[in-house]
Amino acid sequence: MKRSITLVLALLVHLLTVAFVAGGVWMAAVNNADMILGWLVGGLLVAIGVMLRPRLGGRLPSDAEILDRQAAGELYAAAERVADRAGVPRPRAVAVRDLDPVSRYLRVGPLRRPVLVVGLPLWLALSPRQRAAALALAYAETPTVEELIVDGALATLAEWREALLGAAPSRSREEAQTKVTASSLGVVNQPGTTYEAAGLLGRVIGRVVGAPVLLAEHGLARLARSDAGRVERRKEELARRVVPAADLAEVRAMLAGGRYLAPMQAAALRGESVPAIREGALGRASLPSSDSGSELLGAAESHRIDDELLRHYTRAIRGFGLIS
Repeated sequence: MKRSITLVLALLVHLLTVAFVAGGVWMAAVNNADMILGWLVGGLLVAIGVMLRPRLGGRLPSDAEILDRQAAGELYAAAERVADRAGVPRPRAVAVRDLDPVSRYLRVGPLRRPVLVVGLPLWLALSPRQRAAALALAYAETPTVEELIVDGALATLAEWREALLGAAPSRSREEAQTKVTASSLGVVNQPGTTYEAAGLLGRVIGRVVGAPVLLAEHGLARLARSDAGRVERRKEELARRVVPAADLAEVRAMLAGGRYLAPMQAAALRGESVPAIREGALGRASLPSSDSGSELLGAAESHRIDDELLRHYTRAIRGFGLIS
């Protein structure tokens, strides 16, 4: 029942956004060129609707580098095998990040192009089996359509709240007014200007209109939190469809503890080679480099991926000291 109420409330928020755009287009269409006011009001409604639209497509992190498929064919193939097992769309591109240990599955741009971003610090320390688990965890974060609708509605309500309640008097404008008042000849306690009166009126209206927005946001956020347990269970089930729970637990423990990183940072400072750093990381985890891996990512494929990423590893380890 709560899921249905959450979805209905989120859809109502989105319908309001559509109503702004549709109303603005209709108002501009029914008024001829001589009715400037109608065009202005219509344009304002469309602008509000566009501002409040759900942001369906994210952005690729600025430090992510997309790999060429021909130069990283083995990594692309492994990413696609795990995606097929997880039942998510295959990544259209695979990218790497030098200083972020977490691998992420993102939807980028207005067309929501799927992109897998591999975090090199942790990837360098994982066995073939654990690498498949890291990809499974990334794919498991893919939201369902229902979750997208709810998250988009919460983002829209946050925009409403900021627009209606987040505005504050301009500090620079107040300072300028104070200086003008202090320097005026014999005039003390000047009356508020039209600018200040309009600002005060706008804030009062914002708080009156913003009360229902705050109520809707609070209610929707509370309903979404009550469903968080089910969402986490869905993600866990998806990840376990790909790899055993023990492999997932190992990767999560490495991410949470971060103990793999300090020895790698020390080895990088000593000038050790990338293969030596990887051998040391696997040895400290009691995972021999000869680990046979799994059907999704075997040892041979993992070695070829390391060869493909050698240049990127070499660049990344120079910045490992920046990771805290």
